[in-house]
Amino acid sequence: MNIPLNIDWQQILLHLFNFGILTGGLYLLLYKPIKAFMDKRTAYYKDMEAAAQAKLAEAENVKEQYDEKLAGADEEIAVKKKETMAKANDEAEKQLQDAKAQAEKYMQNAREDMAREHDRILEESKKEVAELAVEATRKLLAQTAKDPYESFLQNVDGGAADEH
Repeated sequence: MNIPLNIDWQQILLHLFNFGILTGGLYLLLYKPIKAFMDKRTAYYKDMEAAAQAKLAEAENVKEQYDEKLAGADEEIAVKKKETMAKANDEAEKQLQDAKAQAEKYMQNAREDMAREHDRILEESKKEVAELAVEATRKLLAQTAKDPYESFLQNVDGGAADEH
């Protein structure tokens, strides 16, 4: 057999057979385990991603609930603040009214005490004026009893001296 270009078909078939065995062996020894490892790894990371997405969704849900509660708390705080301010204003108004009533009571008591003191001082003054008048009258009578003409002249001279 004369083969053109010196091609030995037997060698080619042996090389193809060796290549087939090598390819099959490598497929069984390397490709299949590596592909299984890669598929396992891909599944692991997909599971991790799914778990992360689930946790993210749960966290967003919790955050929304927290924001709602926070908004509710802000409203509740505002309501409590209004109620507290209203109570404080009512209490302040009550204390102011009590203070005004007490001040009015003190003023009324002071007016009554002042009126009593005025009446007492007026009575004492009247008594003192009466006593002074009686005393002056006694002295005048005592002097007039001694010498009525002389006491008259002293009174007239004293009155004229007082006018100058």
